[in-house]
Amino acid sequence: MEDIREVAKKVGTALERAGAQKAQYTVTEKETHEFNVDGGEFSLFRTLFDHSLTITAYKENKKGSVAINSFADSALTQAAEDCIRSAGNGISDSAYDIAPRQENKRFCDGAYEPDIDLFFTRTKELMRDIREQYPKILMEQMIVSHDKVHSIYQNTNGTEFESCRGAYSISLMFSGHEGERSTSFFGSDIYTDRLDRPFIELGSLRKDLADVQAQLSTVPLTGKFEGTIVLTPASMKEFLYAIGRNFASDGVILEKTSIWLDKLGQKVADERITLSLRPGDPRIVCGERYTGDGFLSEDFDLIQNGVLKSFLLSLYVANKSGFAPAKNSSFAVVMEGGDTPYDELIKGIKRGLIVGRFSGGQPGINGEFSGVAKNSFLIEDGTVKGAVSETMINGNLAGLLNSLVAISKETVEDGSSVLPYAAFDGVVISGK
Repeated sequence: MEDIREVAKKVGTALERAGAQKAQYTVTEKETHEFNVDGGEFSLFRTLFDHSLTITAYKENKKGSVAINSFADSALTQAAEDCIRSAGNGISDSAYDIAPRQENKRFCDGAYEPDIDLFFTRTKELMRDIREQYPKILMEQMIVSHDKVHSIYQNTNGTEFESCRGAYSISLMFSGHEGERSTSFFGSDIYTDRLDRPFIELGSLRKDLADVQAQLSTVPLTGKFEGTIVLTPASMKEFLYAIGRNFASDGVILEKTSIWLDKLGQKVADERITLSLRPGDPRIVCGERYTGDGFLSEDFDLIQNGVLKSFLLSLYVANKSGFAPAKNSSFAVVMEGGDTPYDELIKGIKRGLIVGRFSGGQPGINGEFSGVAKNSFLIEDGTVKGAVSETMINGNLAGLLNSLVAISKETVEDGSSVLPYAAFDGVVISGK
């Protein structure tokens, strides 16, 4: 493996010679051990080595960027020159900047060195558990890997962050099959730095497998009604990402199309809702330690007790808009559990739908969404009646936040987020 500190030093020198006035760059080396399972059988084991360099540089308030995967001296010099040449072709903008000098830090997170033997044993155990406990599940593809990542970030203000992190990821794609019947594909992902528990016990994997198997038998849903949807943690993450993108991200703030543009410090959600971005939370595996703009990452609340506390802005858009930049650039979203056990939450619903996954186009500027509820189950009079297929849901993202029914006590921790189940009123549900 390369001495990436020496590589970073060479990049800094090359940028100075090329005429960069401000710059930031990240040198990364990565080692991946990967097992693949296709159709229920091991199909591949490989070890991959990768290295990369990304540079962003500024000259006369013009920005240039470049990314390469060679650490040869000639390639480093060429990358620096190409970056400055790219900046020369750009448009001058005084909002371009890098973070001021930060305290130099070294971060060591997760399982930096893998236990390959135990990892392989856990993977075989997972395959056996699925075959024995969920016999109607066909594992279309399973990719399990350990990533060992060493990186150095530096900028021309003198900041240096060094990161050494390692974690295991389990990514599954599966479907249900029985005779001529089959379900659509469903994916489940886990990110962990420990091998002390069977994989099937992690995240929502066990429930995901059971739900997909249950999709083999469906109950009819006809007509249209306004009811309650229960978002699973997986679908909750989808909706929260859409909410952040639609109302709080760089693009909508810069273009002034966000309906939250003038809502900082004001109520935008039910007071029981607090949404946080917490890469430093111990339940988040190998969370972000510094932002792409060169700031040390801090946990923060996007919404606190229903009140909008921050936008999700880069330094550039913060400088353009006058708002503060986000204290981290991750989506390590955390929503703590509420007061209602999941079973009680379901019992309180007259008519509605449990939504396991949502398939639809990008919501409108005002938050209107429409699409197909996948891996979903009909609720009537507080009872789950069974799986449904080809069911549409229509609603408004901002409206959801203000029509909360209940938040479950239970949460799912998958290594990248901590989320409960939550029920929301006022959604139009349409069957065949």
